[in-house]
Amino acid sequence: MLFSLGAPLYLSHPPISQQEGPRAAALESDSLPAAGWEVRGANFGPLGSRPPLAPPRLLRGGRAALERLAKRSRRRGPGREERRGCMAGAGAAGGPRVLVVGAGAAGLGAAQRLLRGSRRFSAHLRLLEASGRVGGRIRSARFGKGVVEVGAQWIHGPSKGNPVFQLASEAGLLDQEALSEENQQVEVQGHPAGPFAWYSSRGRELSPELVDSVGAFFSGLLEEARAFVHLDPPPVPSVGEYLKRAIARKLEESPDGEETRRLQLAVLHAYFNLECCVNATDSLEELALGPFGEYTMLPGLDCTFPNGFQGLTDHIMASLPKGLVLFDKPVKTIHWGRSNLEEGSTGRLFGVQVECEDGEKFLADHVIVTVPLGFLKEHQESFFCPPLPSQKLEAIRRLGFGTSNKIILEFEEPFWKPDAEIIEVVWENKSPLEERPADLRNSWFQKIAGYVVLQPPERHGHILCGFIAGRESEFMETLSDSEVLTTLTQIFRKITGNPQLAPPKNILRSRWHSEPYTKGSYSYIAVGSSGDDVDRLAQPLPEDTSDSKVLPQLLFAGEATHRSFFSTTHGALLSGWREANRLIQLYDSLLEAPPARLEAGK
Repeated sequence: MLFSLGAPLYLSHPPISQQEGPRAAALESDSLPAAGWEVRGANFGPLGSRPPLAPPRLLRGGRAALERLAKRSRRRGPGREERRGCMAGAGAAGGPRVLVVGAGAAGLGAAQRLLRGSRRFSAHLRLLEASGRVGGRIRSARFGKGVVEVGAQWIHGPSKGNPVFQLASEAGLLDQEALSEENQQVEVQGHPAGPFAWYSSRGRELSPELVDSVGAFFSGLLEEARAFVHLDPPPVPSVGEYLKRAIARKLEESPDGEETRRLQLAVLHAYFNLECCVNATDSLEELALGPFGEYTMLPGLDCTFPNGFQGLTDHIMASLPKGLVLFDKPVKTIHWGRSNLEEGSTGRLFGVQVECEDGEKFLADHVIVTVPLGFLKEHQESFFCPPLPSQKLEAIRRLGFGTSNKIILEFEEPFWKPDAEIIEVVWENKSPLEERPADLRNSWFQKIAGYVVLQPPERHGHILCGFIAGRESEFMETLSDSEVLTTLTQIFRKITGNPQLAPPKNILRSRWHSEPYTKGSYSYIAVGSSGDDVDRLAQPLPEDTSDSKVLPQLLFAGEATHRSFFSTTHGALLSGWREANRLIQLYDSLLEAPPARLEAGK
């Protein structure tokens, strides 16, 4: 999380080994094939090739019948006959036709897995990307002396169970410290906590003893909150309400004086801001208590890519045939559950037609939809025709999707100590038990959760990366760079007591809420939702349990579809692999053509 599409900065969820129940066992048993498998003897074939035309007499009679069938389909929606016909067409010469929508981690992972998992998908696989680049919410940029992350920041849980770590390791994208066995075995429950530099809004450094005691208390409350994953119903609906009740009880029992309690509440307010960034939520009252412990933490000390996270997506992209990804192809509508006859071809039926914003249309047997949940929330009514089933629509509406942005600042000289890793600003007049101000223009900056010092300075320069979530984060997107720099310079001068402190010399910000094809950062399980909604979102369509020979037309991937690793890049990648494996296994069982052999490490 912390718009790393990953786990919390300093606190996270129990590792798999500490989870209970069959789902945890299934997670541990997930095989993780090595990156770089070669499809032995596979022939991708020309990307633009088509099967030979059928004889005209077959096309004439068949087309009339199929057009009548299509008209009936449009009147009454998808029926079993149409879907079975599309299934039969999928086994025609040239293999099934698959479209992947979105070239983020999930989409790239799905495409790569299809090509390496079975040669039958090689001839008619395309990936449609709305923008002009791959990566989605992975985005690296040149800034300062080196590379910074506008999107995903860390590999969370960099160990053998993490596919992102495995791919990055085999591609040579990580440094030796990250690759060490010692680093992979560390169980720190997230990114290590510090060293922190805690500054007061009144220009004084806070007592480490006070900050540490409050941090330990808050950490314990979060662990308690995660334990309700097995309790139905939980005592209160939201994480925020649970935390506030516990804090109020603690204050009643506290022997500390008024000044100490005021500072304790101010530090807790900073921790609330941090947890909002971790979960990309506006308020912890939006975060459901019951499913809070569903997120699973992998072992390993969180690490970064020395030359940028985008090296991972570039590496996957390099393994795909040229021309497979079509850029600047935003999809307007996915028409599914109908019989579509391909003009000038063999008269094959296709169950799905994908219509792009530029008017171009693509026919497919299967479409893997990997667009962010934020985009689905905004376009669910128009993006699918016919509309999605009510259960899936309700899951999309109930699940949370929020914004966690970055403000990256370059300084000529650092004002922080050389060993500082995280700078926190504590607003002494704030408390998590009080209502937030409605005046965002004069208060948005008080939601900044902290500033990570990018290390080492020899690689990055003197760089701070601030994190901010919620509606304050969205408001920040509307401001100019000059307005943000002026405000933050005033804050830095105030907390350091140096009115002559030089302002940052450069700024770079993310604006994920304003991104038209993202509309936010990543998902969380909101009040009124549950992990079951994540599973509903991931469920392929059509759902026809009465006929095992009906193949899915729409498949869904992306971080929001992974119940244990939502909000992470490894969750996104695993979800893409999951849907690719679903198609590979279906065709292995339904078609006689043997699957391509895989050899690990090739």
